[in-house]
Amino acid sequence: MKNKLSRLTIPYVIWMALFVVAPIIMVVIYAFSSADGGFTLSNFAKMGTYAVVFTRSFKLAIIATIICLAIGYPVSYIMSKEGPRFQRIAMVLIMLPMWMNFLLRTYSWMSILENNGLLNQLFQKIGLIALYNSIFGTDLQFFRMINTQGAVVLGMVYNYLPFMILPIYSVIVKMDNSLIEAARDLGANSVNVFRRVILPLSLPGVLSGITMVFVPSVSTFAISKMLGGGTELLLGDLIEQQFLGGAYNPQLGAAISLVMMIIVVICMVVMNRFGEGEEQAVMM
Repeated sequence: MKNKLSRLTIPYVIWMALFVVAPIIMVVIYAFSSADGGFTLSNFAKMGTYAVVFTRSFKLAIIATIICLAIGYPVSYIMSKEGPRFQRIAMVLIMLPMWMNFLLRTYSWMSILENNGLLNQLFQKIGLIALYNSIFGTDLQFFRMINTQGAVVLGMVYNYLPFMILPIYSVIVKMDNSLIEAARDLGANSVNVFRRVILPLSLPGVLSGITMVFVPSVSTFAISKMLGGGTELLLGDLIEQQFLGGAYNPQLGAAISLVMMIIVVICMVVMNRFGEGEEQAVMM
């Protein structure tokens, strides 16, 4: 039986070697190589000039992750406490945007947020812009929403929110209600039940959701390019420029990619360790 299982894993091992391990090895080789193929550390030294991009990328990714968690946890909890029919409908509504192309979803937000977009037209119709001008003495024709950091964060939240909701929901819905009932029988109020029972037991889903939102957010480039207008350069945009843009420098792009991967892995390890510590505290 074991020999049969080992033979079945051969295609998976080959796939991992070709499309996961080999690309990472190539990134490492390029990161420590100069243009003529020699060994160098200058690629990492040049990264200091892009410290602002690193800071902006992680800042926006953290903000988007916090917003997704603030929205996703209550939604997941409410879904888990409702009946099966409500859960199925809610799941379809959450997943429905994911069935459309990623770029189409982002383009739709461009038409909503642009200067003459749907939101600004609505604000003009209801007199909100005129009210703002009368209060602050300005002469605005529209609210500037597109090509801002707020628009980039909004795009991240909209596209990655399901990745936060689904892991948390899958954990909470499987939670043993007898534990909650036991806590209430022992005199715990709703706040203590949530803090001492529900939240610690749902932590694996929370950590999975944070990882699934933070990792694509910190490395995105399509959202920042389309909703940020190229003015809010993120790590994904910077790496793309090094490989495909006019500033062609794949060695520097590989070095940035390697450092970003290391930082992301460290963040994931820290979150996993934090989750293990919380689980042990609950068991005690």
